[in-house]
Amino acid sequence: MSNTAPNGLRAVPDLPAIAPAELLDQITSFVSRFSVFPDRHTAPMLALWYAHTHAIEHFYTTPRLVLDSVEPGSGKTRVLEVAQFLVRKPEMTISATTAAVFRMLCDGPIALLFDEIDAVFSAKNGGNNEDLRGLLNSGYKRSATVARCVGDASRMKVERFPTFAPVALAGIAGVMPATITTRAITVHMRRRAPHERVEAFRERRVENEATPLREQLAAWLDRVGEEHLVGAEPVMPEQVTDRAAEVWEPLLAIADLAGGHWPETARTAAVHFVGQATETGTSVGTTLLADLRALFAAHETDRMATSDILGRLCDNEEAGWADLDGRPLDARRLAKELARYGVRPGSIRIGGHVTKGYTIAGPLTDAFTRYLPALTETPSPGAVTSVTSVTPQVRGVTDPDDVTATAVTPPVEPPKPTPPEHAGVTDVAVTPPSSVTPLTRHVTAVTDVTDADGGA
Repeated sequence: MSNTAPNGLRAVPDLPAIAPAELLDQITSFVSRFSVFPDRHTAPMLALWYAHTHAIEHFYTTPRLVLDSVEPGSGKTRVLEVAQFLVRKPEMTISATTAAVFRMLCDGPIALLFDEIDAVFSAKNGGNNEDLRGLLNSGYKRSATVARCVGDASRMKVERFPTFAPVALAGIAGVMPATITTRAITVHMRRRAPHERVEAFRERRVENEATPLREQLAAWLDRVGEEHLVGAEPVMPEQVTDRAAEVWEPLLAIADLAGGHWPETARTAAVHFVGQATETGTSVGTTLLADLRALFAAHETDRMATSDILGRLCDNEEAGWADLDGRPLDARRLAKELARYGVRPGSIRIGGHVTKGYTIAGPLTDAFTRYLPALTETPSPGAVTSVTSVTPQVRGVTDPDDVTATAVTPPVEPPKPTPPEHAGVTDVAVTPPSSVTPLTRHVTAVTDVTDADGGA
């Protein structure tokens, strides 16, 4: 009788049974011996991801696992090297062609462990590998296939090939297409600090120690998978919705099946990784929306001139808007990015002057709601908050006599009627001219006043 497991690795017969929760604990401890992970959630997540490869036929989705880092030598390859002894039918590869990956996936189900993926998608190497990107995306769901023409010229026909398979991708951060990362759980690996130690990786020893764990995983999930995992709908944390819920469904289903602390551990990890992905963002547009929201909130205003927005965004060195693709953010690029979300500049009145700018009402608020997480009391690092104050807005003044001020020089003239050429311009409360010394004491809340053309 052959002593080879279905994935080509050595099998260990007659293993003593291990409780599923304890088995996942052992795998968590095992992978932690060879890597220093950035947080406490990564090792348990990896244990669940490795487990789901042994039950892949019971799931509708398979989350991509992305291991990235800002610099080489951060332990990404080591994670894949250990993973190959724990997953089902591992295929370790580097810089494989699309045709080769296609054939490997068609022979699946396998677990594709793709190292140095940045060499494939990096702009330095062309960065335009749409066939491979589409192939990796299609394998995320069981229902997706890749169509190919087969046969000779006289008997050509279209045949659809399944590509559903678990995939782990390791590479330098910043080159992975967003269509892949939104289907993935991403671990941002870091170089080890001088005081951090891991065990030396010796392939034969790691294989011998990992084999019983892998075989126990396979036996457990083969025994109970069809009954308990097919059609499983694990309860998601409220922060995990839509695509993120699809991504985490297989892992939470396995955690629930394992029992013990694993249902809670898995959901805590899900919230962590989903929150991390939300903070990281996926595009220039969402980053711009986040900084605009912070800018309006910091100055407690509902409208700003385009020139003010550009000046304050570019003045913030941490935000990076002063060097966007080699030049500062300008009005044209600002309008282009925001137009994708249905937001367009318009004529607004600030301090009695009409200018081009943006108001927070309408499409901009809608974009904040749809594409950004809920606003928290503590701004995220890098948000545009410490910037020069915009022209203060004096809101809702009805009786000037009720306003107490100090050292006022010339009196404030009443607002003038709106000229016909400015009809339809969004209005705003009048700002005192620059010659007026700013108020130094608290202004009593007062009600709205209507100007000559009906604006507030």
